[in-house]
Amino acid sequence: MPPVSIVLPCALSVDAYAAAGRQVEVERPDCPDCAGSMIGWFGYTRHVREAGRCLSIWVPRARCEACSVTHALLPAFCSKNRLDVVESLGTAIDAVAEGTSGIRPVAERLDVPYSTARGWVRRFRARASTLAVAFAAVGVELGGPALTPMADPLAWARRAISVSWWAASALGGWVAVGEWRFASSVCGGTLVATNTNSPWFVIGKRRFMPPVP
Repeated sequence: MPPVSIVLPCALSVDAYAAAGRQVEVERPDCPDCAGSMIGWFGYTRHVREAGRCLSIWVPRARCEACSVTHALLPAFCSKNRLDVVESLGTAIDAVAEGTSGIRPVAERLDVPYSTARGWVRRFRARASTLAVAFAAVGVELGGPALTPMADPLAWARRAISVSWWAASALGGWVAVGEWRFASSVCGGTLVATNTNSPWFVIGKRRFMPPVP
């Protein structure tokens, strides 16, 4: 079976993670497919971009002893099939959702191509209704308030992420990770994915699939 990616909470800076190389210490979760125990299974290198700099990081793999599926253990600053760190994606999305800036000025500040930043916002907007419902459900499950849908799906999704992160922060540990890494962790790095499937969420040992609109 092909390898599957798991995005893990990570409070390390990108520089610190890259500097650790193959000695980087990561959590080894249970298999998301069958809940079996997993063992280390080599890994690979990939690049991430932050503030205009490309860094090489080591991505460990783990293999389930029960079902034999291998999983890439990505740090939460990564998004699937995206070069840039999730905080850069979040900066561009926030600027548009809050109406504080256009995409071009944000792209210049982040030192990324305009077309790249525009693509992030377009994909997030395309998935906004699904993400809004999903993160709102996570927030309620974790003890946060229920949210009223908003007319602008992008603003609604952004609000739902904030509320669910606030609720998760009460569990301990998530504050150090940060809001956008939290969002990347619980949706498996698919905030700006090209698919439209609803993400599944794992917080601690709890896994659940929120409803979709």
